[in-house]
Amino acid sequence: MPLVLAATPIGDPRDAAPRLAAELAGADVIAAEDTRRLRRLQNDLGVTTQAKVVSYHEHNEAERTPDLIARLQAGERVVLVTDAGMPSVSDPGYRLVRACIDADIPLTCVPGPSAVLMALAVSGLPVDRFCFEGFAPRKPGERARFFGALADERRTMIFFEAPHRIADTLAAMAEAFGGDRRAAVCRELTKTYEEVRRGGLDELTAWASEGVRGEITVVVDGAPATVVSQDDAVARVLDRVAAGERLKEASVAVAAETGLSRKALYDAAVAARAT
Repeated sequence: MPLVLAATPIGDPRDAAPRLAAELAGADVIAAEDTRRLRRLQNDLGVTTQAKVVSYHEHNEAERTPDLIARLQAGERVVLVTDAGMPSVSDPGYRLVRACIDADIPLTCVPGPSAVLMALAVSGLPVDRFCFEGFAPRKPGERARFFGALADERRTMIFFEAPHRIADTLAAMAEAFGGDRRAAVCRELTKTYEEVRRGGLDELTAWASEGVRGEITVVVDGAPATVVSQDDAVARVLDRVAAGERLKEASVAVAAETGLSRKALYDAAVAARAT
């Protein structure tokens, strides 16, 4: 039997996929990040089950995974749920997924609500290209380096954050990305007090300093494109070649940095070297 990764509502239980109730009712084993939240979810969905319920969280994943693998190999249907959203995405589950793949055990998932996609959709920021970066490091120095490495990221970025750290995180983002970089703080998505606050990072930092509560997803605009002339770009290509890089690879790298045509840069570099 396959492992079933079952997405759960991120707030409003009415968002649960119809398949979620069926999978919970038909499971032999339900592995839950929090068994109390599972009981509340079952009550909300009107689900009764004869499944064995076991806890599966960050503190017992390592010891609990072999038992779940053995149950799957014995033909039992195991359903994994976390507190909200998709198991293994910033939640327990990745270790079990890898163990299933290593043991050649099939797996599937019940799709459901996603704080990442919902926040992106309502942020008002570009949605054509984006990346999910999860939680930033807690320590200030590591957090600063984390955001510094993303300063030139062109895609829209999505992060999770805890309410007691959100002001410090927004301040670190403003330091790394610039205080006028556009962003949206999305809190309590699908819940009674859902709120989306949009503005520059400096503005959002000032707002958050007064205290923010609830589950938070932050969406940040990507870095603006750097306008580089073809002559300057060709010079970059030639500098990389002089440092030992092959012309083809140098052209590809500079084209990716500037948005200019790889072929045009290559041809111009060849011409420049011939003069």
